[in-house]
Amino acid sequence: MHSENPPTSSAAPNLVLLPHARLPGTGLQTPDTDPQLLGLGLMQRTVLAARRAGCRQVFFLQADRTAPAGLTAIADWGSLAAAVDSLQPGPLIIAPQSILAETRWLERLPAIAAAATVWAAIPHRLVVLSGKAISSALAALKQVGAHDMQRVEACLRRRFGPPAAVPSEIDPLLVETSNDIPAAERRLLRSLVKQTDGFMARHFDRHISLQISRRLASTSVKPTQITMISIAIGLCGAPFFLSALWYWQTIGALLFLLHSIVDGCDGELARLRFQESRYGGILDFWGDNIVHIAVFGCIAVGWARAVSATWPLLLGTAAIAGTLGSAGFVYWRQIRFHDGSGPVFTSVSAVSHDRLAGLLDAAARRDFIYMVPVLTLFGKASWFLVMAALGAPIFFFLLISVAIRERLQRKQTAPT
Repeated sequence: MHSENPPTSSAAPNLVLLPHARLPGTGLQTPDTDPQLLGLGLMQRTVLAARRAGCRQVFFLQADRTAPAGLTAIADWGSLAAAVDSLQPGPLIIAPQSILAETRWLERLPAIAAAATVWAAIPHRLVVLSGKAISSALAALKQVGAHDMQRVEACLRRRFGPPAAVPSEIDPLLVETSNDIPAAERRLLRSLVKQTDGFMARHFDRHISLQISRRLASTSVKPTQITMISIAIGLCGAPFFLSALWYWQTIGALLFLLHSIVDGCDGELARLRFQESRYGGILDFWGDNIVHIAVFGCIAVGWARAVSATWPLLLGTAAIAGTLGSAGFVYWRQIRFHDGSGPVFTSVSAVSHDRLAGLLDAAARRDFIYMVPVLTLFGKASWFLVMAALGAPIFFFLLISVAIRERLQRKQTAPT
């Protein structure tokens, strides 16, 4: 998890929000009301999402009101033209203040502006102006004094003709009444599900963790505090594996599973509040591995005591060594110098479309944890240790293999 903003480029867009006149009886009684969505105000979310997407500046076309934090108030389109002229050229995005801004589609708008050549639009929700059309567009808007989306679109249509279509997968939501807030919150929560989630994480873990995160979003609880709670739950579960009795092992397995579920909440909460940090990501990464090591060690010690032999400790050593080796190797290659926004760990490889790396990524997901409660119900936690003792070292050596392949590939593609 990171807090740094992505660097802006010469094509970085600017965003202009138009005041939205709310009607009486909508539940959002005054124009100054900024509806709260999962702990943040709507316009506050817009500012943070725009920054995350690389927008240079967010303007608010309402001179007679105090602009919310992070927005620059402008009196009219002429003032905007002067402000934009002082910035490097880039697309201009125009939207109502009631829009639910999301980083995923905001990041795509500069490419849409370039493809549209002049302008593109989603009626009443979004206008995207290419850099070369901004001066002419702002002059026309200043002349007619357009201050709402309908008049803006009508003016641009007269000036440039019909807009290009915005791809249908970009479908911004407007929060215009109190009835729109639940739908907006559901949308934000759905966006937290990762494409890299395994089957069980997607269909079971997230259903629970998202409900926890939803309730924590408006509290003062920090993502790193959730990480520490998750680690504590996992470490509390580990000593139960010292017993050979199935019911104690099952309690430990359920705590291990709970650790995995709660572990998803820290990232969800950080993304909801735009509180990602490098420290939080590293704490999360190593916290997971510490819990796994504690579980492997306790299973090994409990098994050795049950059979009055030391050879189970060798299995525990192999599992722990493989886990430490893999974690250290991934940290050294993928995380140590990671910068920018987003999670610190997304893949074991920097090369996309590598089949072996894809298999290792799948193996690194948390779905394997669901085997543990099943095995412990039959008093067979030791089987999990055997699989880890074999799998963790193999995983480590395969990581080295992927790294060697990446290095050879870079040498082959490097200019001579």
